[in-house]
Amino acid sequence: MAVDQTQAGLQRVLAALTAGEPDDASPPPDGAAAAGAAAGSLDEALRETWLELWYQPKIDIKQRCLAGAEALMRIRHPEQGIRLPESFLPGVGDDIMARLTEHALLTVLRDWTIFDAAGFNLRLSINVPVHLLVRLPIAKIVTENRPKADYWPGLIVEVTEDQIVRDIRRSQEIAANLRVSGITVAIDDFGAGYSSFSSLRELTFAELKINRSFVTGCATEPTNAAICQTAIDLAHRFGSAAVAEGIESVADLQAMQIMGCDFGQGHLIAPPMGTKEFMALLQQRMNKPRPSQAPAEPPADERPRADIAASA
Repeated sequence: MAVDQTQAGLQRVLAALTAGEPDDASPPPDGAAAAGAAAGSLDEALRETWLELWYQPKIDIKQRCLAGAEALMRIRHPEQGIRLPESFLPGVGDDIMARLTEHALLTVLRDWTIFDAAGFNLRLSINVPVHLLVRLPIAKIVTENRPKADYWPGLIVEVTEDQIVRDIRRSQEIAANLRVSGITVAIDDFGAGYSSFSSLRELTFAELKINRSFVTGCATEPTNAAICQTAIDLAHRFGSAAVAEGIESVADLQAMQIMGCDFGQGHLIAPPMGTKEFMALLQQRMNKPRPSQAPAEPPADERPRADIAASA
């Protein structure tokens, strides 16, 4: 009976969150077009302001509410339409990648201010290659451009497991420097890099994001379930949050809730969407009406949250 109620509750959550939401972008162009994009169109995209950040919602699985979002890069080409990263990032050199990363950092900080002005205090995350954490003055960029609100929850920088374990000590130094500026590190695609638990023990991280290959089918595949449970327990022992990536079925979402996973994201919950669509989702799912005249700013823990759970 309890399981049936849990599944029904999760189905209401999904219905509330995904109702009327747009599909993700069209598939990337063929290989030749992708190679051409990597060769020269990124500079043009930066110059012509075709680059956009799309946001994929991240839900608090326990509280059944929208807790944050991951920023993902897109190009809105005037002729080719929306282009996904796999069509323009492969083969990109360090110089252009550094420019893209700085542009994305500035954009996500600005977008947080836009979301906050509408009444939503969400923690946003952005993907950064680990070598750019050394090359770019990330802490300086964020410190000089961060929102001025005292309740700004900070920024999460996602770094893939295989990159971060190559030099744990250096990664720990970087994470400590970033933390002073309100930036925390999330280990992305955990399980794909085959890092040892002892190496992770040396690194302070905010989130452990479980690779989608283990999340998919975790409700029915004992091996996947065991790996996911181990990752969740590991994250909690380190005082961090566990995030399930690539949730694509109600059964897998339910399994993650039972295992104690903190957050989840995936196309089942909601696809990545443009800023306007994301704002519309926030306004639609806000758990209390926004007053015509905004009162004085409440403390951070009292800021409105986008409730995605239907009433019982």
